[in-house]
Amino acid sequence: MSETLEGGCACGAVRYRLGSAPMFVHCCHCRDCQRQVGSAFVINALIEADRHIVLSGETTPSAMPTDSGKPHSIFRCTACGTALWSEYGGTGKLHFVRAATLDDPTALKPDVHIYTRSKLPWVTLPVGVPAFEAYYSARTLWPAESLERRRAVFG
Repeated sequence: MSETLEGGCACGAVRYRLGSAPMFVHCCHCRDCQRQVGSAFVINALIEADRHIVLSGETTPSAMPTDSGKPHSIFRCTACGTALWSEYGGTGKLHFVRAATLDDPTALKPDVHIYTRSKLPWVTLPVGVPAFEAYYSARTLWPAESLERRRAVFG
């Protein structure tokens, strides 16, 4: 990542910076994501919580249901309600930053498309980007550096 990536909510109250490139970028087509963002999919940049720096503003977590039953919180601007990132599994160690909230939403492209079994039929997936009907094995798809960063977070 040659440039600093910053982003924020719709009203401008919350601003954040990514302290490094994300570990991996998901384009998720699951029904939960579709409902939660009101769109065909969501693009999440996976990054360590300590590399996702909130510069200003306040957020509040909203508990969301998941098919797995594991905790999922979406952090939203307290002023405008924009969904900025998620935490899955209740650990708070990894943030799934909504890439569309970046000042330049074109800065990050998906490394993988997941849960394509519920992809809307009019969405065409790009050639050359791995796609899975459900989830995938990070060990087989993530770059070595990203796997090392993940190990540093979770042990």
